[in-house]
Amino acid sequence: MTDPSTPSTRSGTGATENPIVVAIDGPAGSGKSSVSKQVARRLGYGFLDTGAAYRALAWFALERGVDTADAASVEALATDFDYAISLDPDDFWVRVGSTDVTSAIREVRVTDAVSGVARVPAVRESVNRLFRALVAASGRPGVVVEGRDITTVVAPDAPARILLTAAPEVRAARRSKELVTQDAATVADALRRRDASDSAVVDFLTAAPGVTVVDSTDLDFEQTVDAVLGVIRTVVSAPTGAPDVR
Repeated sequence: MTDPSTPSTRSGTGATENPIVVAIDGPAGSGKSSVSKQVARRLGYGFLDTGAAYRALAWFALERGVDTADAASVEALATDFDYAISLDPDDFWVRVGSTDVTSAIREVRVTDAVSGVARVPAVRESVNRLFRALVAASGRPGVVVEGRDITTVVAPDAPARILLTAAPEVRAARRSKELVTQDAATVADALRRRDASDSAVVDFLTAAPGVTVVDSTDLDFEQTVDAVLGVIRTVVSAPTGAPDVR
């Protein structure tokens, strides 16, 4: 994988020792990516979409013709995975080598393959080390990190740890609005299968001790952002010169 100290993987300038980490977990369709981006903007923090790494590796496997059900092949592929990601919530991109895959990793074929690469323990360990290095090299006062096992594995000591969730039918409705080429029933079935597959690797549906649950079932987007900021406010002070978290 690409050295996170290189410019392509960094966001921001200057150096900040021990950036504050806001760890956000949640199932597909919970809104964690869009909410996390907006929270990062409000705080003046960086934003790290950890799921993008697994999606990018799944895309890379498909491009190389690697069977994502073959753990050994996936593990071998990961050693040649030249990955870079922006931590800027206003200029987000994902690259594999020189190829911009920001849009490609959201294709249905990639979504269907991502659980296969994410279940490989050696891949998860390697990617988790990359995530920690990206945060440390971000040049930001803090980074909002979102994904599946951020509060328990990637950043279990983060001062703010949040499980963002919503009722299954609400998550399916939200996702179907994003995927206009699929009907609600198809999206709901895909979410159920994705959750079932991913939950065999990591428990992202139950809050670990010390993790605060934000249920957005009855909240709109801005209300959800405010609720997450409210949790952060209780444990993290806004950095000097940064936007107020309120």
